[in-house]
Amino acid sequence: MRLAIVGAGWAGLAAAVRAADQGHDVTVFEASHMLGGRARAVESPQLEHRIDNGQHIMLGAYADTFALMDRLGLDLAGTLQRTPLALESADGGFRLALPRLPAPWHLGGALLAARGLGARDKLALARIFRALQRNRWRVEAGTTVARWLRQHRQGARLQSLFWGPLCVAALNTPVEQACAQLFANVLRDSLGATPEACDVVISRADLSSLWPDHVEQMQPAHPHGRIEIRRGQPVRHLEVGKPGVSADMDAPPAATPISGRDGASTISIQPGVIVNGESFDAVILATNVPSARRLLAQLPVAPGQTPACHTLMRRLSAFRFIPIATVTLELEHPWNMPASMLQLHENRAAGHYGQWVFNNVAFMAQPAAPMLHIVISDAAQALEMGEAELVRRLQAQLAEQGRRFGPLPAVVKHELIAEKRATFAAVPGLERPQPRTPWPGVLLAGDWTDTGYPAVLEGAVRSGQAAVAALACADRT
Repeated sequence: MRLAIVGAGWAGLAAAVRAADQGHDVTVFEASHMLGGRARAVESPQLEHRIDNGQHIMLGAYADTFALMDRLGLDLAGTLQRTPLALESADGGFRLALPRLPAPWHLGGALLAARGLGARDKLALARIFRALQRNRWRVEAGTTVARWLRQHRQGARLQSLFWGPLCVAALNTPVEQACAQLFANVLRDSLGATPEACDVVISRADLSSLWPDHVEQMQPAHPHGRIEIRRGQPVRHLEVGKPGVSADMDAPPAATPISGRDGASTISIQPGVIVNGESFDAVILATNVPSARRLLAQLPVAPGQTPACHTLMRRLSAFRFIPIATVTLELEHPWNMPASMLQLHENRAAGHYGQWVFNNVAFMAQPAAPMLHIVISDAAQALEMGEAELVRRLQAQLAEQGRRFGPLPAVVKHELIAEKRATFAAVPGLERPQPRTPWPGVLLAGDWTDTGYPAVLEGAVRSGQAAVAALACADRT
């Protein structure tokens, strides 16, 4: 099969690797010249260094991501810094760290040793985790995180120090709006699993170098598999031939792999698709939501498909996006901050928008210069302040909350990177699409599809692999 993939982010590249390993001829179209999508490296004109477009972390529970990296032959121990979960504030007033104890004793040990929480808060945390386990990590449908926390009597201090930062970091959506079930899914696969599943994993290299750049050099497991990546080639035109009848787009994809050219059977995707004037058997749209919607809007609708097409387009139109901003400060010399990552106390009234600070000297294999990366999720209000004032306020926030590390070194240069569509608002009731669409041979991938996760890297990888698996379900004539 000739398969086109639109988008060389983590979803598109994960799909390319899976499809090529199954014997397919894959062409990836990427508008940028850098691979990785919203988790990629960029050339910073201000810093004159290659940095990531935003600081990302992974969790030890990201099994599919690590399996993909292992498939590409990467040395995981050498390319990743993996440490036990420790949530610690820059001022040292709060710390909750998971000991290496068997589950569920690791949670009990973390609560007993937690710094900055009183006995009442510790008991409240224990009760809410016990309730989650008792309910098998299910919460009432349509519930926001804020409502869920009120139901379980989580106090203001506990919400400020623990739940609020954790929710915004995981879902990039404030607790007042965030979907409690999606949050529970993240908690289930991390704090509710083994201590190793909670490990914080940070790349020692830039995110494009981590694994996306290795896809072009991989040798597919199937002799007929092939991957071609066309950088700097945005897809502006998509069409299909005579529309056919598609399977129910809400049905879950089968786990059956795609049969290769030499397999016992082959899949005939008819009538095929045309991408930028070039014919393919099928296409996976691994783009952001607006781009996917724009391309799908070009396709004709066959009789009988109108309701399904309208449903999909309505779902895509319902997405709302929340920006993430990352301010990188290049320092005159390294700061005496030993941890790779520390939590900042957010105070929007004072212009202290920073939520997490990362020290590249503590985790990068070969740092180009000592740098601090300050992450602001739900960053729309912060960006309204203007770059110069925002950077000034963040420096003041760091200097105030990181006093125990000594004076903040002089800032030589800085870079502000704002991803306006970094993630979707993970609100209750959001209907996220399945990989299959009503159009034959046209599939979807991205962390915004129905992965059961919020917009995280593991969700992107899983979505790409699910889209390839969904091709096996296509019984089209």
